[in-house]
Amino acid sequence: MQRVWVRQMFGAIADLGRQYLLPASDNSPLEAARALCGELLSHRGEASGTALAREVIATFAAMDEDARLGFLTMLSTEYGPDTDVVSAAARDYADDPGDVTYSELIKAIESPRQELIRRLNMAPGGTAAIVDMRASLVAALRDNDDLKPLEQDLRHLLGSWFNRGFLQFERIDWRTPAVVLEKLIAYEAVHEIQGWDDLRRRLADDRRCFAFFHPALPDEPLIFVEVALVRGIAGEVEPLLQTPEGGPGTSSAEDADTAIFYSISNCQAGLAGISFGNFLIKQVADTLSNELPGVRTFATLSPIPGFMRWLLTTDPDALPISLNDDERALIAEPEWWANDISRQRMKGPLQTLCSHYLLNEKRGDAPRDSVSRFHLGNGASIERLNWAADHSAKGLQQSAGMMVNYLYERDEIVANHEAFSEQGRIVASATVKRLAG
Repeated sequence: MQRVWVRQMFGAIADLGRQYLLPASDNSPLEAARALCGELLSHRGEASGTALAREVIATFAAMDEDARLGFLTMLSTEYGPDTDVVSAAARDYADDPGDVTYSELIKAIESPRQELIRRLNMAPGGTAAIVDMRASLVAALRDNDDLKPLEQDLRHLLGSWFNRGFLQFERIDWRTPAVVLEKLIAYEAVHEIQGWDDLRRRLADDRRCFAFFHPALPDEPLIFVEVALVRGIAGEVEPLLQTPEGGPGTSSAEDADTAIFYSISNCQAGLAGISFGNFLIKQVADTLSNELPGVRTFATLSPIPGFMRWLLTTDPDALPISLNDDERALIAEPEWWANDISRQRMKGPLQTLCSHYLLNEKRGDAPRDSVSRFHLGNGASIERLNWAADHSAKGLQQSAGMMVNYLYERDEIVANHEAFSEQGRIVASATVKRLAG
């Protein structure tokens, strides 16, 4: 009761502060937000700051897309560090490097924007609102260079607030609260969950699902991974998704020797680029090893989302093997897969091209394929390319139905990661290398 009374008291104080401190404005939401942000940075009181932060967040939430872009542009262009102060502090530090001049330099470099964002975080639901702001920012960033300073600051702050040390690792099962289970259905990004029966299958005794949560977003998974406990490395996704004849959970986890990571979904668009997946996979592997000592192999069954787009947009003369016009036209049509003759005709060329794509095609110094970048960066190796692994419309559109196994050999993860990050070397099986020619 005492804690409830204290919360009510502070809420009343915050409302009182809001009544006297918020600037009156009949202007646009953007101008109202500009005035509120100025007030928020100038006030030091906690109660008044909380009220102001809450009002800024409410104003932003009510904005349409254009007004949101204007607000984000304002934060990015009007709340940067003072260049004259930064230059002077840099000169002072260069002339007399020491604790005092270093402290003044750090203070000068940090933009007022960062302090404003920290104060916004004081509002109830502030962290979630800031993640929402960054989601709008990420969506607009490609076409607006003016937003880059704000992106740097938001990414820095959110990277600190969502540090691995703050994350909570949890297993999700059928006893998990429904509000979280509903989020899994909504956020699944690899293999769509077809309602509650499908979800129940994915949470059965021979399956596992693990997620990271953050204390500020208790019912919002940040990222989750779905795992199938099977015998041998799976080469087709449909059996992993189907309900066995005896119903969910009729297979035994105790009989498994392999854990297949078949879906990894990032849930928060506002946390894009802030990586949790590498920590999650390693923790899942450790957890399963302790729970099920018979599980010795850890591998993925992963999509290849960029392959067909790369293949159909690349100059045919630049491909390692050529496809004639009829073949390119054939695989551009979704019906081609239904014809046995077409499938056999295209199997060899597409496997060769896909293996080449995974091993050799780059964006800068990194693999072109986003899933490949993720797993290779985590220390996995490319173990096997699987033909006819995903017959869904999405799988055919993305990769002509092929999927790839990335293998996590626990004794090799560090060496593989270092080879990839320091030398750009991709560790792959001899079979995959042969396919690539």
